[in-house]
Amino acid sequence: MQIASHASRKGNTQLAQELKTLVDDLQRVQSAAAGPRAVPIARPAGELTGLVEASYPTTRLSDMVLPGSITNRLTEVVRQYKQRDRLRSHGLTPKRRLLLIGAPGCGKTMTASAIAGECKLPLMFVQLHSLITRYMGETAAKLHLVFEAMGRAPGVYLFDEFDAIGATRAARNDVGEIRRVLNSFLQLLERDDSDSIVVAATNFVGMLDEALFRRFDDVIEYGLATGPMIRTLIENRLGSFNISGLKWNAIARAARGLSHADIARACDEAAKQAVMSDSREIDPALLAAALLTRQAMHKTRTQGRGR
Repeated sequence: MQIASHASRKGNTQLAQELKTLVDDLQRVQSAAAGPRAVPIARPAGELTGLVEASYPTTRLSDMVLPGSITNRLTEVVRQYKQRDRLRSHGLTPKRRLLLIGAPGCGKTMTASAIAGECKLPLMFVQLHSLITRYMGETAAKLHLVFEAMGRAPGVYLFDEFDAIGATRAARNDVGEIRRVLNSFLQLLERDDSDSIVVAATNFVGMLDEALFRRFDDVIEYGLATGPMIRTLIENRLGSFNISGLKWNAIARAARGLSHADIARACDEAAKQAVMSDSREIDPALLAAALLTRQAMHKTRTQGRGR
């Protein structure tokens, strides 16, 4: 382009135009070879303002502590996404619609971040509190805007607490609007052929409409941490501290029944105590006490839901 500009200034307009045409042709070829790319969105504007919150995660699947079966399924989603053009050239569709179910704090939201990080896509967090309104038809219209954005700006679109719009249409307290919203979601999901990945996550799988399950490419259920996973979680979280004094059998008993998030928070509490005591060693008694505190909090939450 510099040579073309120089030629133009010298009056050789034909050479300048030929060079510009060559550069334009090369850019088109390179763009076509690269395929669709994620459009950087620091802050969605216009009609999407308040509906979608964008971020660029650096999380990877290797950062997560999950059963091997789940890790393999998520790895396959990433592999198919990276080879989506090859699959589509053979009339095949990559896995790009995921439904994640399970207890709170077990890694569903982090999974969306990890997939975004692996695929080098932005994480587009759909703000359900802005999406769902009390005005008839407005929620479906906003939902349509989100699906339109999937085509313009490829990303991992996360619908957290998905039961808010995916609740069964047979619910007794349904007044009709939720049926229209769910029908709109099903139709939009069915028609979507973008390069975006749709992730829906819920803690209440029993509330979801049956029609949803066959619209997703994979339904992945997350559970609480087990013995080996508990140890890995703690080792990862407290990797910068000396944890050689931990009695793993006792720690596993104290952590049994807790979510990944609860165990991580208990580790953080024990780490804070070590830092404030100017120590690099984790006190086993303090970590056990922090885990038991999370157990008590979990029990309180469960009893509260029971009422």
